[in-house]
Amino acid sequence: MRTSPFVPCSLCLLITAFAITTTHAQCIGSIEGWGRSVVVEQSELDDLIAISGGWNHTLGLKNDGTIVAWGSNGDEQCLVPEPNADFVAVSGGRMHSLALKENGTVVAWGSNDVNQCDVPSPNADFMAVAAGGHHSLGLQMDGSIVAWGNDSHGLINVPAPNTGFIAIAGGGYHNLGLKADGSIVAWGSNQWDQCLVPAPNEDFIAVAAGSHHSLGLKSDGSVVAWGYHYHGQCNVPVPNEGFVSIEGCGLHSLGLKADGTAVAWGHDADGQCAVPETVDLVAVTGGEGHSLGLEADGTIVAWGNNDRCQCNIPAVNEDFVAVASGRYHHLGILSNGSVVAWGEAHYGQDEIPEPNANFLAIAGGGNHSLGLKNDGSIVAWGYGDYGQCDVPLPNVDFVAIDAGADHSLGLKSDGTVVAWGSNFHGQCDPLGPRSTFAAIAAGGHHTLVLDTDGRVWAWGQNADGQCIAPAPNEGFVAISGGSRHSLGLKSDGSVVGWGENHDGQCDVPEPNADFIAISAGGLHSMGLKSNGTIVAWGSDDNHECEVPEPNADFCAIAAGTYSCQGLRNSHTTSVEGPSPGTVPVAASLLIHAAVPNPFNPSTKIQFEVPASGAVQLAVYNVRGQLKRLLLDEHRSAGNYSVSWNGRDDTGRKLASGTYLCRLTAAGESVVSKMVLVQ
Repeated sequence: MRTSPFVPCSLCLLITAFAITTTHAQCIGSIEGWGRSVVVEQSELDDLIAISGGWNHTLGLKNDGTIVAWGSNGDEQCLVPEPNADFVAVSGGRMHSLALKENGTVVAWGSNDVNQCDVPSPNADFMAVAAGGHHSLGLQMDGSIVAWGNDSHGLINVPAPNTGFIAIAGGGYHNLGLKADGSIVAWGSNQWDQCLVPAPNEDFIAVAAGSHHSLGLKSDGSVVAWGYHYHGQCNVPVPNEGFVSIEGCGLHSLGLKADGTAVAWGHDADGQCAVPETVDLVAVTGGEGHSLGLEADGTIVAWGNNDRCQCNIPAVNEDFVAVASGRYHHLGILSNGSVVAWGEAHYGQDEIPEPNANFLAIAGGGNHSLGLKNDGSIVAWGYGDYGQCDVPLPNVDFVAIDAGADHSLGLKSDGTVVAWGSNFHGQCDPLGPRSTFAAIAAGGHHTLVLDTDGRVWAWGQNADGQCIAPAPNEGFVAISGGSRHSLGLKSDGSVVGWGENHDGQCDVPEPNADFIAISAGGLHSMGLKSNGTIVAWGSDDNHECEVPEPNADFCAIAAGTYSCQGLRNSHTTSVEGPSPGTVPVAASLLIHAAVPNPFNPSTKIQFEVPASGAVQLAVYNVRGQLKRLLLDEHRSAGNYSVSWNGRDDTGRKLASGTYLCRLTAAGESVVSKMVLVQ
């Protein structure tokens, strides 16, 4: 029987062993997430012309006729079927999605437990679609309605005469149809009088249905609401005028005014009615606890519940330098050193303590989060009943962090490990008076440490052998802890997995080579290759092993319990030189990925300097010890490259492992990671 996984923490790949005044590592870009929860890159949210909110997912229609979907994906409601083209309308249901093609056919995907995705034949001549809770509606060109899916309460039995309809809306367990004469027809569950259209039933120009309430827009711009109203979702705010569109959500309602502003009313436990200050909206939509607005320029504004990423990332999804995942929440560091959180927030996992600045590394635990500051201190927030957020004193000199289900780890600059939080399995017990550790990793209820000699030590829960590194226990340069399994990256670029393997999470796919980073999730594993591609293996029940295309240009990875996050580098390096007669000047200090990486015997480091001045390029080990000073001189603005042969300042060969190359100029420092393979 498969165990229920606790979340592993997936430490961000911004490995930093010393304080940096300003961090703009070569890994800067946007985050893409897949698995049970989907996050889309910022570019995917451009040029939208329509939006629709499902229960915990969102659909967006682009002006090229393609659909982008994000949020909850447990029933594949965000996996748009191919060919993803020629769409003209979208509608999100509770756990399924509908879309209308320009040829009049309907495409449905997601949960199909009551046949809500089985479009009846003939699938033709549709002009509109509406997704309800577990049922679907299609409006045909002849003004008739076709309904399919859940047949409780007579949901798919359209009242006669089934003619003359011009608009449709599907609620949780009821439906609305707008007739050409301005009257509304309602059918299905009437438990809360949601099908009793108030008199006079005339002059309506639009309809919308929530879970158990109904809305109608009158030709004079006023809104009529009826049905379940105990959260105020039927109490239209005054002045009730000037509305041009309406949306019925879970337990709240939305209206768009002619001046481009949105109004929200009803249940507001997740802030779904706290409309951001914005104008020029052209559409509004919402789900069970979230709301969205589409701006005139095709961009999205989202607010409210984001437990399943249905609001995507609550910031512009760009300029991230690191990513980490907890059980159901995720973290990212922006290039300005601040942290952004998304996903589940029931325990305050998204409440980053002030000042939200100067973060170098992040880690997500079961329901808590850790952040490492550039002064060597650790900040912890979220669920803390086991003391996992109580950082032991003195809270100084930390160089790395990681978080397990209910425990936390910190690595000190002197090579010692500090552990706190739940110790039910002994995962916080010290491993004797050792001070030779170079890296740490927290699994669900076990702890891993990497010795400077390349060996892995582990303790804590060991029922599946997750604490017993396979022989030969040597040559490791990185480690990661999953729920009940462990991963180790060898200096030759291969990955070793051990522990629970019921879903193949320890069976590394071939070719097992050229890996530069690893991350262990609940029942799956991730590896980042030197060419920027991601390989994922293990449980694929939630499509966590299906890396989105294009699988390229990734520079960091993080595995959650049932999901994956990848940071895609927007600062790629061209292999071509500058055009003749030009001198390219960088807008900011940049260091690019070493090529090759991993390397043996030498690698080339490319960097860009924005202004003339003193430039220093130095190589450190992960303990922050200076090993080689490659450059320390005045340079003009421009692009440069320096080779490193894997030796220290005395000419001695350095051991295999991870090294950090720091570029310093004009008061800024940037860092790149390299893996030496001897």
